[in-house]
Amino acid sequence: MEVSTNKLSDRYRAFARHEAHGVSATYENYAMSTADNSDLLNRLLDLPDGKQQPNLLFAATRHAVGLPVAGFDFARHVLNAWDDVRPIILSRSTQTNEPGRCASLIPGLAQIEGPLAILEVGAAAGLCLLPDQYGYDYGRAQLCATNGSAPIFPCKASNQTPIPPSHPEIVWRAGLDLNPLDVCSDEDMQWLKTLVWPEQTERLSRLEAAISVARRNPPKVIAGDLLEATEALAAQAPSDARLVIFHTAVLNYVAPEVRKQFATLVKEIGAEWLANEGARILPEVASTHLLEDRPGAFVLSHNGRAIARTGPHGQFVDWL
Repeated sequence: MEVSTNKLSDRYRAFARHEAHGVSATYENYAMSTADNSDLLNRLLDLPDGKQQPNLLFAATRHAVGLPVAGFDFARHVLNAWDDVRPIILSRSTQTNEPGRCASLIPGLAQIEGPLAILEVGAAAGLCLLPDQYGYDYGRAQLCATNGSAPIFPCKASNQTPIPPSHPEIVWRAGLDLNPLDVCSDEDMQWLKTLVWPEQTERLSRLEAAISVARRNPPKVIAGDLLEATEALAAQAPSDARLVIFHTAVLNYVAPEVRKQFATLVKEIGAEWLANEGARILPEVASTHLLEDRPGAFVLSHNGRAIARTGPHGQFVDWL
């Protein structure tokens, strides 16, 4: 579907108001600057579908030429460097591999009797395949990291959230992604770091610590489509472990009919299914009214049943 300049401008204004406001003054300003510049909007409209979103533009610009100096207009900054920015937009995607999401996954994993074999769809660099190695601070309870250099992720847990006394026992792990990132590649990891918004310095520090942990024993992540490659990868899991297929903020990138086919596939494989997605992505799992007092939250579900509301980056978990 063709997008007009006005519609794309409205998209950037909505991003400024609803996503960046109160979170990143930098990206709020950048979004408004883009929305007001018809030259930049037209450059974006010349790109393929799926390459016009704010996060990708901002990260590609930072990756190519850095932030503009104070007081310099972002849109002009991009246009002056468009020949450097455009190839990064075309070759990269917003693979936000946020290991902090493990904090909201841990209570769900703990409900499944182990030992566990975990398979992540949309794994990027595989940082979320290491939930048993990180530390977690839930406020009223903590899980210590397995080594002193691993990050500790803060997560505000509701009183009903079943925080386990120890990490789950994970005996096998593997990931699947259309375009896997190499955790040992400085270029790929710099891209991941650039996807962290400028003001989120603590989140960046935890990401760097998670990368260091993963580099000691990189998790297996293969290239493949979720409908074509999941079954073969799942077959590699040990038969004496309970297979868990999970994903977070992934199904919004595929068509609704593909989501339904994937749900059927997981059921046929016989795996436990943990999905951590927006409420509108799996409407049969949870209606949007579930998030009326938690706008922007994800819904964590187990085998198609909603079990918690979660922060998009693992900031909180509210058990249902």
